[in-house]
Amino acid sequence: MSPFKTLSLVLLLLSGALCARAQEVEWTDTLATPAKKEMINDYVLIGVNYGVTFSNMYYTPSRHNRAWQFAPNYVSVTFTKFSKMFDNIPMFALVLGVAHGYEGFGFLRDPETGRSQDVDGAEQASIEVFEIPALAQIHVDIEPAKIMANVGVYGGWRNSISRSGPNLEAEFANAFRPYENRWDYGLQGGAGFALMFDPVEIHVGAMLRWSWSSLYKPDYASPYYYRYAYPLDIIATVGVHFQLTKRSGKTTSQLRREAKEIVYGTH
Repeated sequence: MSPFKTLSLVLLLLSGALCARAQEVEWTDTLATPAKKEMINDYVLIGVNYGVTFSNMYYTPSRHNRAWQFAPNYVSVTFTKFSKMFDNIPMFALVLGVAHGYEGFGFLRDPETGRSQDVDGAEQASIEVFEIPALAQIHVDIEPAKIMANVGVYGGWRNSISRSGPNLEAEFANAFRPYENRWDYGLQGGAGFALMFDPVEIHVGAMLRWSWSSLYKPDYASPYYYRYAYPLDIIATVGVHFQLTKRSGKTTSQLRREAKEIVYGTH
Protein backbone atom coordinates (compact mmCIF):
# COMPACT_ATOMS: atom_id res chain seq x y z
CA MET A 1 0.00 0.00 0.00
CA SER A 2 1.34 3.44 -0.91
CA PRO A 3 2.19 5.96 1.86
CA PHE A 4 -0.60 8.22 0.58
CA LYS A 5 -3.20 5.48 0.88
CA THR A 6 -1.85 4.51 4.29
CA LEU A 7 -2.06 8.11 5.52
CA SER A 8 -5.56 8.48 4.09
CA LEU A 9 -6.70 5.32 5.88
CA VAL A 10 -5.23 6.49 9.19
CA LEU A 11 -6.89 9.91 8.86
CA LEU A 12 -10.21 8.25 8.01
CA LEU A 13 -10.01 6.03 11.11
CA LEU A 14 -9.05 8.97 13.30
CA SER A 15 -11.92 11.08 11.99
CA GLY A 16 -14.36 8.25 12.66
CA ALA A 17 -13.09 7.88 16.21
CA LEU A 18 -13.36 11.62 16.80
CA CYS A 19 -16.92 11.71 15.48
CA ALA A 20 -17.89 8.86 17.79
CA ARG A 21 -16.26 10.65 20.70
CA ALA A 22 -18.00 13.88 19.82
CA GLN A 23 -21.34 12.17 20.24
CA GLU A 24 -20.44 11.42 23.86
CA VAL A 25 -19.62 15.03 24.65
CA GLU A 26 -22.17 17.59 25.70
CA TRP A 27 -21.24 21.22 24.92
CA THR A 28 -22.28 23.92 27.36
CA ASP A 29 -21.34 27.41 26.11
CA THR A 30 -17.62 27.05 25.45
CA LEU A 31 -17.00 24.22 27.94
CA ALA A 32 -17.20 20.58 26.83
CA THR A 33 -18.15 18.04 29.52
CA PRO A 34 -18.91 14.31 29.21
CA ALA A 35 -22.62 13.62 28.77
CA LYS A 36 -24.18 11.98 31.84
CA LYS A 37 -27.35 10.00 32.16
CA GLU A 38 -29.93 11.89 34.19
CA MET A 39 -30.18 10.30 37.63
CA ILE A 40 -33.35 9.73 39.63
CA ASN A 41 -33.49 11.77 42.83
CA ASP A 42 -34.50 10.54 46.28
CA TYR A 43 -37.95 11.98 45.79
CA VAL A 44 -41.23 11.83 47.71
CA LEU A 45 -44.62 10.78 46.34
CA ILE A 46 -48.12 10.98 47.81
CA GLY A 47 -51.11 9.32 46.17
CA VAL A 48 -54.75 8.31 46.39
CA ASN A 49 -55.81 4.86 45.15
CA TYR A 50 -59.20 3.32 44.42
CA GLY A 51 -59.95 -0.32 43.70
CA VAL A 52 -62.02 -3.44 44.10
CA THR A 53 -61.52 -6.56 46.23
CA PHE A 54 -62.10 -10.25 45.55
CA SER A 55 -62.31 -11.94 48.96
CA ASN A 56 -62.05 -15.55 50.06
CA MET A 57 -61.19 -17.44 53.21
CA TYR A 58 -59.24 -20.62 53.89
CA TYR A 59 -60.29 -22.93 56.67
CA THR A 60 -58.91 -25.66 58.89
CA PRO A 61 -60.58 -28.13 58.70
CA SER A 62 -61.05 -27.51 54.97
CA ARG A 63 -64.41 -26.41 53.57
CA HIS A 64 -65.51 -26.88 49.96
CA ASN A 65 -67.56 -24.81 47.50
CA ARG A 66 -65.95 -21.55 48.56
CA ALA A 67 -66.84 -18.57 46.38
CA TRP A 68 -64.93 -15.34 45.76
CA GLN A 69 -66.82 -12.32 47.09
CA PHE A 70 -66.65 -9.05 45.13
CA ALA A 71 -66.50 -5.74 47.01
CA PRO A 72 -65.97 -2.23 45.58
CA ASN A 73 -64.67 0.83 47.42
CA TYR A 74 -61.14 -0.13 48.38
CA VAL A 75 -59.54 3.26 49.10
CA SER A 76 -56.00 4.04 50.25
CA VAL A 77 -53.67 7.00 50.70
CA THR A 78 -49.98 6.17 50.36
CA PHE A 79 -46.73 8.02 51.04
CA THR A 80 -43.69 6.79 49.09
CA LYS A 81 -40.06 7.71 49.78
CA PHE A 82 -37.65 6.73 46.99
CA SER A 83 -33.99 6.14 47.81
CA LYS A 84 -30.83 4.70 46.28
CA MET A 85 -28.81 1.67 47.25
CA PHE A 86 -25.13 2.58 47.75
CA ASP A 87 -26.16 6.16 46.83
CA ASN A 88 -26.17 5.10 43.18
CA ILE A 89 -28.87 2.54 42.30
CA PRO A 90 -32.30 4.28 42.20
CA MET A 91 -34.45 1.15 42.42
CA PHE A 92 -35.82 1.16 45.96
CA ALA A 93 -38.61 2.81 47.96
CA LEU A 94 -40.56 2.60 51.21
CA VAL A 95 -44.36 2.80 50.99
CA LEU A 96 -46.51 3.69 54.02
CA GLY A 97 -50.24 4.28 53.99
CA VAL A 98 -53.73 3.96 55.39
CA ALA A 99 -56.46 1.95 53.67
CA HIS A 100 -60.12 1.03 53.87
CA GLY A 101 -61.30 -2.24 52.34
CA TYR A 102 -63.15 -5.49 52.84
CA GLU A 103 -62.60 -9.15 53.69
CA GLY A 104 -65.22 -11.84 53.44
CA PHE A 105 -66.33 -15.31 52.54
CA GLY A 106 -69.13 -17.11 50.74
CA PHE A 107 -70.19 -20.60 49.71
CA LEU A 108 -71.79 -21.90 46.53
CA ARG A 109 -74.98 -23.92 46.78
CA ASP A 110 -74.94 -27.51 45.65
CA PRO A 111 -76.98 -27.62 42.39
CA GLU A 112 -78.45 -31.03 43.30
CA THR A 113 -79.37 -30.53 46.94
CA GLY A 114 -79.68 -26.74 47.01
CA ARG A 115 -77.73 -26.68 50.24
CA SER A 116 -74.64 -24.69 51.14
CA GLN A 117 -71.96 -24.94 53.77
CA ASP A 118 -71.88 -22.22 56.41
CA VAL A 119 -69.74 -20.79 59.20
CA ASP A 120 -71.81 -20.70 62.39
CA GLY A 121 -74.94 -20.30 60.28
CA ALA A 122 -73.52 -17.68 57.87
CA GLU A 123 -73.31 -18.63 54.19
CA GLN A 124 -71.91 -15.23 53.20
CA ALA A 125 -70.12 -12.40 55.01
CA SER A 126 -68.52 -9.04 54.24
CA ILE A 127 -66.11 -7.54 56.79
CA GLU A 128 -65.09 -3.88 56.70
CA VAL A 129 -61.40 -3.38 57.51
CA PHE A 130 -59.20 -0.36 58.21
CA GLU A 131 -55.49 -1.04 57.84
CA ILE A 132 -51.99 0.46 57.82
CA PRO A 133 -49.61 -1.13 55.26
CA ALA A 134 -45.81 -0.81 55.31
CA LEU A 135 -44.19 -2.07 52.10
CA ALA A 136 -40.77 -2.24 50.52
CA GLN A 137 -40.73 -1.49 46.80
CA ILE A 138 -38.33 -2.27 43.98
CA HIS A 139 -38.89 -0.50 40.65
CA VAL A 140 -37.38 -0.27 37.18
CA ASP A 141 -37.85 2.99 35.28
CA ILE A 142 -38.40 2.85 31.53
CA GLU A 143 -39.28 6.42 30.58
CA PRO A 144 -42.04 7.50 30.71
CA ALA A 145 -43.13 4.41 32.67
CA LYS A 146 -41.91 2.25 35.51
CA ILE A 147 -42.58 -1.30 36.68
CA MET A 148 -43.03 -1.85 40.43
CA ALA A 149 -43.13 -4.78 42.87
CA ASN A 150 -44.11 -4.36 46.53
CA VAL A 151 -43.98 -6.65 49.55
CA GLY A 152 -44.51 -6.00 53.24
CA VAL A 153 -46.84 -6.30 56.21
CA TYR A 154 -49.99 -4.61 57.44
CA GLY A 155 -51.95 -4.20 60.63
CA GLY A 156 -55.64 -3.40 60.84
CA TRP A 157 -58.98 -3.46 62.61
CA ARG A 158 -62.13 -5.33 61.56
CA ASN A 159 -64.60 -2.53 62.02
CA SER A 160 -67.94 -4.08 61.08
CA ILE A 161 -69.47 -7.26 59.64
CA SER A 162 -72.51 -8.06 57.53
CA ARG A 163 -73.51 -11.71 57.01
CA SER A 164 -76.49 -13.79 56.03
CA GLY A 165 -77.76 -17.36 56.01
CA PRO A 166 -80.97 -19.24 56.82
CA ASN A 167 -79.44 -20.71 59.97
CA LEU A 168 -77.82 -17.49 61.23
CA GLU A 169 -78.97 -16.01 64.52
CA ALA A 170 -80.45 -12.58 63.78
CA GLU A 171 -78.46 -10.88 66.55
CA PHE A 172 -75.18 -11.69 64.75
CA ALA A 173 -76.20 -10.55 61.26
CA ASN A 174 -74.37 -7.26 61.87
CA ALA A 175 -72.40 -7.95 65.03
CA PHE A 176 -69.24 -9.83 65.94
CA ARG A 177 -69.39 -12.81 68.22
CA PRO A 178 -67.32 -12.76 71.45
CA TYR A 179 -64.89 -15.37 70.08
CA GLU A 180 -64.22 -13.56 66.77
CA ASN A 181 -60.98 -11.60 66.34
CA ARG A 182 -61.24 -7.91 65.54
CA TRP A 183 -57.51 -7.21 65.16
CA ASP A 184 -56.14 -8.01 61.71
CA TYR A 185 -52.55 -8.34 60.47
CA GLY A 186 -50.64 -10.21 57.80
CA LEU A 187 -48.64 -10.15 54.59
CA GLN A 188 -49.30 -7.93 51.58
CA GLY A 189 -47.60 -7.74 48.22
CA GLY A 190 -48.11 -7.25 44.52
CA ALA A 191 -46.97 -5.68 41.27
CA GLY A 192 -47.95 -2.91 38.91
CA PHE A 193 -46.82 -0.17 36.57
CA ALA A 194 -46.93 3.61 36.45
CA LEU A 195 -47.08 6.24 33.74
CA MET A 196 -45.12 9.35 34.72
CA PHE A 197 -46.06 12.85 33.58
CA ASP A 198 -43.94 14.82 36.05
CA PRO A 199 -45.13 15.88 38.58
CA VAL A 200 -48.12 13.50 38.23
CA GLU A 201 -47.97 9.70 38.08
CA ILE A 202 -50.77 7.24 37.27
CA HIS A 203 -50.35 3.90 39.07
CA VAL A 204 -52.12 0.64 38.18
CA GLY A 205 -51.56 -2.48 40.25
CA ALA A 206 -52.79 -5.71 41.79
CA MET A 207 -51.88 -7.13 45.17
CA LEU A 208 -52.49 -10.12 47.39
CA ARG A 209 -53.48 -9.58 51.02
CA TRP A 210 -53.05 -12.67 53.21
CA SER A 211 -54.27 -12.30 56.78
CA TRP A 212 -52.44 -14.11 59.56
CA SER A 213 -55.23 -13.36 62.02
CA SER A 214 -57.93 -16.02 62.00
CA LEU A 215 -61.49 -14.70 61.94
CA TYR A 216 -62.29 -16.63 65.10
CA LYS A 217 -60.32 -17.85 68.07
CA PRO A 218 -58.93 -21.29 67.19
CA ASP A 219 -60.33 -23.13 70.22
CA TYR A 220 -63.74 -21.47 70.57
CA ALA A 221 -65.62 -24.70 69.85
CA SER A 222 -63.42 -27.12 71.78
CA PRO A 223 -60.46 -26.87 74.18
CA TYR A 224 -58.85 -29.79 72.34
CA TYR A 225 -59.55 -29.08 68.65
CA TYR A 226 -58.25 -26.01 66.83
CA ARG A 227 -60.07 -24.32 63.95
CA TYR A 228 -58.87 -21.48 61.72
CA ALA A 229 -60.29 -19.14 59.09
CA TYR A 230 -57.73 -16.96 57.30
CA PRO A 231 -58.88 -14.23 54.88
CA LEU A 232 -57.14 -14.16 51.49
CA ASP A 233 -57.92 -11.26 49.15
CA ILE A 234 -56.95 -10.02 45.69
CA ILE A 235 -57.11 -6.23 45.25
CA ALA A 236 -56.90 -4.31 41.97
CA THR A 237 -56.27 -0.56 42.16
CA VAL A 238 -55.67 2.57 40.11
CA GLY A 239 -54.24 5.71 41.67
CA VAL A 240 -53.16 9.28 41.06
CA HIS A 241 -49.87 10.26 42.72
CA PHE A 242 -48.15 13.63 43.04
CA GLN A 243 -44.41 14.22 43.29
CA LEU A 244 -43.75 16.42 46.33
CA THR A 245 -40.10 16.83 45.34
CA LYS A 246 -38.33 16.66 41.97
CA ARG A 247 -38.09 13.19 40.49
CA SER A 248 -35.08 14.00 38.29
CA GLY A 249 -32.80 16.93 37.58
CA LYS A 250 -31.31 19.33 40.09
CA THR A 251 -33.33 19.94 43.22
CA THR A 252 -33.74 23.30 44.94
CA SER A 253 -31.23 22.33 47.63
CA GLN A 254 -28.68 21.30 44.99
CA LEU A 255 -29.05 24.61 43.16
CA ARG A 256 -28.67 26.55 46.40
CA ARG A 257 -25.55 24.56 47.31
CA GLU A 258 -24.00 25.19 43.88
CA ALA A 259 -24.78 28.91 44.14
CA LYS A 260 -23.20 29.06 47.59
CA GLU A 261 -20.07 27.31 46.30
CA ILE A 262 -19.80 29.81 43.44
CA VAL A 263 -20.03 32.78 45.81
CA TYR A 264 -18.06 31.48 48.80
CA GLY A 265 -16.01 28.69 47.28
CA THR A 266 -15.83 25.08 48.37
CA HIS A 267 -13.81 25.70 51.58
